[in-house]
Amino acid sequence: MCGNNYYVARANALENNLSLYYTESGTRITIKYVNAPVAPNTWHTLRVTYMGEAIQVSLDGKVYIDVRDAHISGAGKAGVWTKADSVTLFDDFTYTPADK
Repeated sequence: MCGNNYYVARANALENNLSLYYTESGTRITIKYVNAPVAPNTWHTLRVTYMGEAIQVSLDGKVYIDVRDAHISGAGKAGVWTKADSVTLFDDFTYTPADK
């Protein structure tokens, strides 16, 4: 089921970290977790780049996660997500498909 299989990149101001997960059949599994300066009450730019198995997660222009992962393949969609323990605003969300 495609709706239960996806990647999640998260910036967490409560814990000052970035993390990358894959979710398979609704179960979230950590790929990478790193400390990063996610200041609260501040606008940040979170960028995720997927090219084949290569995934990069950047915060405010600096790459913090650079991995290869093959758990999920093929075309997909992009979206935003937040947890109930945060007040989060999203602005200027863009999605650019890779050139074929």
